[in-house]
Amino acid sequence: MNGQARPARVFDTICKHRTNKLQTKLRMTSEETQISEELKGCYENLIVIDIGANLTNKKYSRDLESVVQRAKDAGVQKIMVTGTSVRNSKEALRLTRLYPGTIYSTAGVHPHDAKSMVEEEQWSELAATARAPECVALGECGLNYTKDFSEPKVQRHVFRRQVEMACQIQKPLFIHEKEAQEDLVKILDEFGARLPPVVVHSFTGTVDQGLRYIERGYYLAITGYICKDKSDGGIRRLLSERILPLDKLLVETDSPFMYPNMRASKLPLHVKDSLTERSMNFVNRYCTFQRNEPCALPAIVELAAGFMGRSPQDVALATAFNALKLFGLSH
Repeated sequence: MNGQARPARVFDTICKHRTNKLQTKLRMTSEETQISEELKGCYENLIVIDIGANLTNKKYSRDLESVVQRAKDAGVQKIMVTGTSVRNSKEALRLTRLYPGTIYSTAGVHPHDAKSMVEEEQWSELAATARAPECVALGECGLNYTKDFSEPKVQRHVFRRQVEMACQIQKPLFIHEKEAQEDLVKILDEFGARLPPVVVHSFTGTVDQGLRYIERGYYLAITGYICKDKSDGGIRRLLSERILPLDKLLVETDSPFMYPNMRASKLPLHVKDSLTERSMNFVNRYCTFQRNEPCALPAIVELAAGFMGRSPQDVALATAFNALKLFGLSH
């Protein structure tokens, strides 16, 4: 089955209990996304996909089942659990077996943990985990020069090996980058046409940095950070001026981090007005600064839609389609 057929099949599965025959055509360009009224009518609530949640975090050790159920109740159809070390990637993969069709995983080594990759056996274990069908991306990997948990030279070496692994197994790259764009892009460019699709996870950079990624065809994933961003040249501008095209946009909670503070003082009124009572209730009831949850994702989609001047339904369906197509998610 090709990449386009699979997401269409999943959409049909979601809608089949309300529509006997669903014929939709989802055509996406960098400027405009056209979504049929028939497909929109399938949903009472937003249908969204969280492409990044750290559900192996110990903060979920006691009530993970409730967390996953709340996400489903909120409209989150699928969750990708992020791997950040060899051990953590194995645990993320284990969760996919506990929640088949709902949870998928990634496998990678975070730049902070780069110094831990000292034995070849670890690389073999990482590769074996990454090749599992439930593992849909290589990462979280990349470069972070804001802290010194691992030396930059070590980070670059470990990152380069993971990019090579992604090229070999042909799964998308799930990228982490902080104050290291120049070196990161340089490494990615070394792989040329071999490079699989690239997702810049939890983007918090400037317009210029975002443009550099967009021009290379990379996807940008946004989080509740859009509530925190107060700059004139950051992610808010990328959205409000529609510099970031819908067909390159993904959404994630990065739970338990990146809590969407909907009470932020500089959040524009028209953006706050885009929030529904239902999405706010999930955030206010179940999420805190200390522990965000995937059930907050509809609120993040509504906030993004507010900045973009689009309907939440369009943003939800476009980002879900992007995730289904890019990562090959299916039941």
